[in-house]
Amino acid sequence: MNHLELGVKGEDLALHFLMNLGYRLKAKNYRFKHLELDLIFEKEQELIVVEVKTRSNAASGEPYSFVTKSKQKQIIKATNHYIHEIDWHGETRFDIVSILYHHDLQKIEHIPHAFYPC
Repeated sequence: MNHLELGVKGEDLALHFLMNLGYRLKAKNYRFKHLELDLIFEKEQELIVVEVKTRSNAASGEPYSFVTKSKQKQIIKATNHYIHEIDWHGETRFDIVSILYHHDLQKIEHIPHAFYPC
C-alpha cells in the first residue's frame, strides 16, 4: 500500500470510528486554496475538525506527533474559512485521530482537543 492509499484508508477508518461514537459528518476533504481539512463533524452543537494521521509503523514516532505547529496553523486557517462559509456561530474544537495500520492490524487513537487556536 503506497502513502496515498494508506492516507485514504486511515481517513475511512477514522470516519467510521467517529461516526460510531455519534459524530455527524459535515464535510470530508474540505479544500480552501492549497489547504485541506480531513474530516469535519458536528456533535452536541460543537464543530469538530479532525486531522487524521496514518502510519504503517511508529519507528519515527506516533502518527499524531506529525501534526506540527505549522500544520496546526494551516488547519486553523482553513477552518476559519469554513466557519465563515457556513456561518457557524457555535464552539469549534480540533481533534487528531492517530492510526497505526499494517496488514489489517490497526491501532486507532482519538485525541479530542488536541490543539487550540493561537
